[in-house]
Amino acid sequence: MKIKHLTFTALAVLTVTSCSEKKQDFPFRNPDLPIEERVDDLLSRLTPEEKVGQMMNQTPAIERLDIPPYDWWNEALHGVARAGKATVFPQAIALAATFNDQDVYETFNIISDEARAKYHQYQKDKEYDRYKGLTFWTPNINIFRDPRWGRGMETYGEDPYLTSRMGVAVVKGLQGNDPKYFKTHACAKHYAVHSGPEWNRHEYNAEVTPRDLWTTYLPAFEALVEEANVQEVMCAYNRFEGKPCCSSDKLLVDILRNSWGYDRIILSDCGAIDDFWQKDKNTPRHETHPDAESASTDAVLSGTDLECGGSYHALLKAMQDGKIKESDLDVSLRRLFKARMELGMFDPDDRVPFSKIPYSVVESPEHVAKALDMARQSMVLLKNKNQILPLSKQLKKIAVVGPNAADSTMLWANYNGFPTHTVTILDGIRAKVPNTEVIYTLGCNHTDNFLMKDLGQYITSEKGNGLKSEFFNNTEFKGEPVYSGLAKELHYTTGGNTQFAPNVNLTDFSARFTGEFTAPQSGDIEFTISGNDGFRLFIGDEKVAESWTNEYGSTKNYILKAEEGKKYPIKIEYMQAKGSADLNFSVAVRTPVDYQATANEVKDADVIIFVGGISPRLEGEEMPVDAEGFKKGDRLNIEIPKVQKEMVKTLKATGKPVIYVVCTGSALALNWENENLDAILNAWYGGQEAGTAVADILFGDYNPAGRLPVTFYKSVDQLPDFEDYNMKGRTYRYMTETPLYPFGYGLSYTTFAYKNAKLSSDKINKEENLTVTLDIQNTGKTDGDEVAQLYIKNPNDPKGPLKSLQGFKRTHIAAGETQTISFELTPKAFWSFNDETQTMEVRPGKYEILYGPSSADKDLKSLTLTIE
Repeated sequence: MKIKHLTFTALAVLTVTSCSEKKQDFPFRNPDLPIEERVDDLLSRLTPEEKVGQMMNQTPAIERLDIPPYDWWNEALHGVARAGKATVFPQAIALAATFNDQDVYETFNIISDEARAKYHQYQKDKEYDRYKGLTFWTPNINIFRDPRWGRGMETYGEDPYLTSRMGVAVVKGLQGNDPKYFKTHACAKHYAVHSGPEWNRHEYNAEVTPRDLWTTYLPAFEALVEEANVQEVMCAYNRFEGKPCCSSDKLLVDILRNSWGYDRIILSDCGAIDDFWQKDKNTPRHETHPDAESASTDAVLSGTDLECGGSYHALLKAMQDGKIKESDLDVSLRRLFKARMELGMFDPDDRVPFSKIPYSVVESPEHVAKALDMARQSMVLLKNKNQILPLSKQLKKIAVVGPNAADSTMLWANYNGFPTHTVTILDGIRAKVPNTEVIYTLGCNHTDNFLMKDLGQYITSEKGNGLKSEFFNNTEFKGEPVYSGLAKELHYTTGGNTQFAPNVNLTDFSARFTGEFTAPQSGDIEFTISGNDGFRLFIGDEKVAESWTNEYGSTKNYILKAEEGKKYPIKIEYMQAKGSADLNFSVAVRTPVDYQATANEVKDADVIIFVGGISPRLEGEEMPVDAEGFKKGDRLNIEIPKVQKEMVKTLKATGKPVIYVVCTGSALALNWENENLDAILNAWYGGQEAGTAVADILFGDYNPAGRLPVTFYKSVDQLPDFEDYNMKGRTYRYMTETPLYPFGYGLSYTTFAYKNAKLSSDKINKEENLTVTLDIQNTGKTDGDEVAQLYIKNPNDPKGPLKSLQGFKRTHIAAGETQTISFELTPKAFWSFNDETQTMEVRPGKYEILYGPSSADKDLKSLTLTIE
């Protein structure tokens, strides 16, 4: 036995050594060679078919070269997304509200730590599917020009300078500063002139003036390319000046490649090349090209190296037809393989420093603490009548009402990861005041004028009250169940790397749930089932709902015309293939919202905290939403939904103080609320620690200092048409009307005074830098942060913006103390657009240097500068 064991071990060692030597036989695997030589060697070994396969996001394995498959598609908008357990930070728009690019950099350094730890674990487990790579398609640096755009929450707001600074911080945090290897890739998207509407993005042609293009839509992209060395740029769905962005010579060749010298990867948005040529009666498309071959050829020759989608399969036929040469593909492939080598994908782990990051960093206590810190920093106090906030921790009774109070997934926003624990706003309040009676009632939903009364208690099975569950470690219900039990309710997710049930796979499994529903009343009973991958719902022998969908998930509803006392067999089948699993099921009956009953329930509380606003289930990317005021993820107006407004009015009529905690990813018209409520705190979608952050602010353990990265308009009447991309009348830079809350606005529990502002020189030439220094004194009794903002007003450019942000600094100042801060301005801060030459220039003349706590004229003081 001993001899056989030794012989086997020796053979194993010989086999491993042989494989290792085989890998090193190829020069492209030699980490000591120049990358250009390695790329040349690899390209020389590929067939045309293999080359085409490597130009789409789902690249197949090349087994003869021992190259595993790789999916370029990964997300990290505010934490590693869609790949199970991760720390979930506040949504991007909330990170912008911190006005703290240094802490945003630190946040994304944390995110890239988690990304590397997860990637190396996936590699060890030989898991190569989507969301498990190192190429992250973030940040979204489009300008949030109109609050109706549902994806605006993914951006850093309406200002080009703030967006640039935040975007640079994100890219540097993700890509790292190792001299040889990139930590991960970041991607500047969506290039360019892209910010809604969602419903027509596959056919929309954006037309803007050259001035708006260069002064609003391009600056952030230019900064990420030239300053942050971003490694990927994603071209947008829409057309620009008649050509789809992913084949736009002007955007991709003239500006990006030639003017900015960008020589890295350009990739398409997902399905964007399909929009060139496919005909779809349900989703109108550009239809600028007759077929996939011409569309793919045009995209590649215009510089789009990588397609998210499958149209590039047609490149093989395009080569056969002489439309494109194999050498044209090599141009793109050099960029793609160089990128993978610079990420260390072809090198041994011991050569890549990031491989040593342990998996224990994922959602570590330190990372969760940073999520809390960023949530606190992001929240914006909009109103505080008679300084009702902070609340006393000695209150006897607090009422919490509203659709966002106990909703954990709302706090995750979109493009999110899955934390193992989320603190809801209700949780945070209860934890903050353990000796206070805190009562909670939903009151109303986001938009519906009815509530759903749960009837789950009327479902039984042979296992007891609930559904009998059976789980199989395959997607076809084959063999014996690996687990059987009782599901009292169906709210499952593997998002936090937790199993549906013991012994069940995290992926590639199926589940069957069976039971019987006894109708407690006659009439309409609503069955709702939602989840990703595949699910089926049967009532009796009839299949009443079915879905086969992608990672975004799907929701299906079925109305049963029930008879009281009748029994209805239920069967649910769930088939999960990849990514994080999710399944939810409910049986309920609609009941009208009773505003007065809710008010009566809470009227004896010392204070009422209403937690409302909207939800990432209402605003977002091309969503199937048809609620009043919403369309495909966008909004038709910016009003608070009627049901919430009526609920808040009824609560205010009790005579008790009402504090409104608003959760949103975009600006809301809070006119009545601003006039009548006692306090308003904008909490955004604050991530997994948002509940603690809200409670810290409400009860005075943290002094709020977030600032609005977008203008809060009074109504859409203050806005141009949604589809008009010209900037006239939009954002604080061009708006002449008075908004509800201005860009850069936010209150504090203390007060600050700006003093002793001065310039390094009152007169400079066009090539000189300028330093602005000023003192800020905390004149109140509470320590706090102040966000000083610096704007340039250029009277020499009458067509330009009214003012433009060119500096900001968030500074912590103790009560009674004074801090001196400075802003360093380069000539670029004074740039204006020359309409004749269509270039940026510094014009001689007098300029106003404005400084203060917001963009509102009443908040700003002025210094005068002359540029010769």
